[in-house]
Amino acid sequence: MSASKGSDDLSGTAFVTGGTGFVGSHLVEELLRRGVSEIRCLVRSEPKWLDEIRAKAPDRITYVRGELSNIEMLWEALDGVDRVYHVGGRTRARTYDALQEANVKATMNLLGAVKHAAPNVDRVLVTSSLAAVGRCEADVATEDMPLQPVSRYGRSKAEMEQAIRSAHQMTESYADVLPITIVRPPAVYGPRDRDILQFFQSVQRHICPVAGPASKPAVSLVHVKDLARGMVDSAMHEDAEGETYFIGSERAYSWNDVKDAATSALDTWALTVPVPTPLVGAVGAASELFGRLTGDYPALNREKTKEIRHACTICSSDKAKREIGYHQQIDLADGVANTIDWYKDRGWL
Repeated sequence: MSASKGSDDLSGTAFVTGGTGFVGSHLVEELLRRGVSEIRCLVRSEPKWLDEIRAKAPDRITYVRGELSNIEMLWEALDGVDRVYHVGGRTRARTYDALQEANVKATMNLLGAVKHAAPNVDRVLVTSSLAAVGRCEADVATEDMPLQPVSRYGRSKAEMEQAIRSAHQMTESYADVLPITIVRPPAVYGPRDRDILQFFQSVQRHICPVAGPASKPAVSLVHVKDLARGMVDSAMHEDAEGETYFIGSERAYSWNDVKDAATSALDTWALTVPVPTPLVGAVGAASELFGRLTGDYPALNREKTKEIRHACTICSSDKAKREIGYHQQIDLADGVANTIDWYKDRGWL
């Protein structure tokens, strides 16, 4: 049931992990827009954003209650599925064991269940991260670069990718195991995201903290709707089977670019405050200590500062552009304005 390049209409049944989260909920909306007949969403505890989405299409979204460790539940949920979108996982945790459990072991459990319950599945899309690349000699990461992660999260995603490849190497071809495509998003922003919200809140208070030169290209940023569209296109395109893609922005942005977009959308001004690179780790440690006092593990922690200081934060989407026709559709100014409007509507800003 492979779809052709550029197709905007899907049918059949999709199984989605991570649909209750930021990226996953937008992916579910994109699948609805493309006409997927049934979307089975794994729900571990609370549906969160899915309840709002399901209210608009109650007959097309089914909740599957359980964990990725429950193999029998997965067998039942995956029966008759045409495509699998694996977005679920953990982006941060205090220990590597927790990340390995959520990002490596859970992924392999899912793939084993797919092979058992849906051996003729059209595609399995697995979500990795630019953090899996880590250190690289070039300023811009491409898909053929070695994985040298610097953070626990990046290590878990790199180990996940390697586990998938190791399973592939036991047979003559990737397709003999499962038709898998891996996507590696860079930094993602958009409605429902709480991590970049802190940056916009700081800008609203007229302070724009920046690690490194403010005017130098520093980061690839992708709006979540562009990412969701690229993920679905990757899962639909027959040439994407067995491939890995960065799905990001078509150019790298400086922090001045991001600040300008934010101040324009907020109709305010902000002072750029450089944070010396050696102090970035100290800021992460202080944030982590405060998180312990409040019972939270913050987005800006010591592990995250390792990525900021030592990992490649810019990637090229040229391969996705060339092979699956991916194009960034939402530019930074429009994307930031759209995100900030959503935050204001929700009372987050």
